[in-house]
Amino acid sequence: MEVRKDLSRPIVISFSGLDGSGKTTQVALLQEAIANLGMRSQLITFWNDVVVGTRYREGFVHKVLGSERGVGEPGRPVERRDKNVRAGYLTLMRHLLYLADAIHLRIVLSRARRGDAQVIIMDRYIYDELANLPLKNRFSVAYAKLLALIATRPALAILLDTDPVSARARKPEYSVSFMHISRQSYYRLAEILGCLTVIPPLALEDIQRSILSGFLRIIKQQEERNLDKSVPAA
Repeated sequence: MEVRKDLSRPIVISFSGLDGSGKTTQVALLQEAIANLGMRSQLITFWNDVVVGTRYREGFVHKVLGSERGVGEPGRPVERRDKNVRAGYLTLMRHLLYLADAIHLRIVLSRARRGDAQVIIMDRYIYDELANLPLKNRFSVAYAKLLALIATRPALAILLDTDPVSARARKPEYSVSFMHISRQSYYRLAEILGCLTVIPPLALEDIQRSILSGFLRIIKQQEERNLDKSVPAA
């Protein structure tokens, strides 16, 4: 496919999903595909580049909640205690902190759009935080919609679905029971917001093909809009 290099604005693509759903792999594959098309991309990681006060939040979960440090790997599980702890005061804190993150995300994306990247890839997005809220609660649902609006909607918001047992095997950090709950929360969030492209558990190549197809579709749509604007009115 021939790709124009004069897109009117950078395309934002976000990746969300359970820990162990394969986000890192698919992000790398998309970056490679973008480079092969002769386009420039920028990767923004939500936890490192967007989340407000990461140092203090990490300190809290380790010192107060007793979360184990490190990243879980096959054969080397890590017992995390953070988003899987659902005490009432933590739920309130999450509502407040996620607002700060949504505002900062909007700022980070605004800066990135002024750069020379044609595609901005988000490794996780505000959606991964919103899935931690009690989405059966009407207030939390309304709040999630507000934060999603503040953060702005990506051109393509990908939700990588996966079997919790398989995800736990790849990245053993949370219990399978919690991951089942988290998976249902993602489903619920996708239903509420209506903007997430859910990619079911498939073979690696099929997932990659689905993502690339969605990306090329976005490019085509933007090119068509640019063409419409360039055609003078009769």
